[in-house]
Amino acid sequence: MRTRVKICGITRPEEARAAVRAGADAIGLVFHASSPRALEVEQAAEIVASLPPFVSAVGLFVDAPAARIESVLSRVRLDCLQFHGNEAPAECERFDVPYIKVARVRAGFDLIQYAVEYRHARAILVDAYVPGQPGGTGRTFDWGLLPEGLPLPLILSGGLAPDNVARAVRTVHPWAVDVSSGVESAPGRKDPEKVLQFIEEVRNEDLRHA
Repeated sequence: MRTRVKICGITRPEEARAAVRAGADAIGLVFHASSPRALEVEQAAEIVASLPPFVSAVGLFVDAPAARIESVLSRVRLDCLQFHGNEAPAECERFDVPYIKVARVRAGFDLIQYAVEYRHARAILVDAYVPGQPGGTGRTFDWGLLPEGLPLPLILSGGLAPDNVARAVRTVHPWAVDVSSGVESAPGRKDPEKVLQFIEEVRNEDLRHA
């Protein structure tokens, strides 16, 4: 199986194009004001317009009002929504757009039950649990906490970078990996060489186990 790659926190069209050239399957656009990678709607629309066919645009929200999400969707063509907050399943499903639900993993967290609760999600994205922070912390977590038999595709996130993503793929066998700060030169600025190296590490690991 080929491991899919999402480059999250894209802030400029040239970053999106570089990620696509490197082989990214999806790019993530952040609509959370407190993030250094937050976008205005006009910026997001410009980035999405720069994408070629078959590359997915994913919009990231954290406990956003429904009106805010609907406003973004009316102006930006998003293929998928990614919910990082405490959104209930019904809140995630109301927009008639495929969605990913984020789980911040820690000891004692029942990921199987969480996936059952959000069974209409296209995937569960697992990230490190850091109190008071919805994601984007750049921290890894104990992958041994991830159970077998998850009923939804698993997207692995949390502290991934070119120097550990091959081990992550080899250990977890996720459907996809998601990276943001691990391929940046500064918060909100993707380094095209790091992006390329990250994706090459994933592809090489896939080939070793083909």
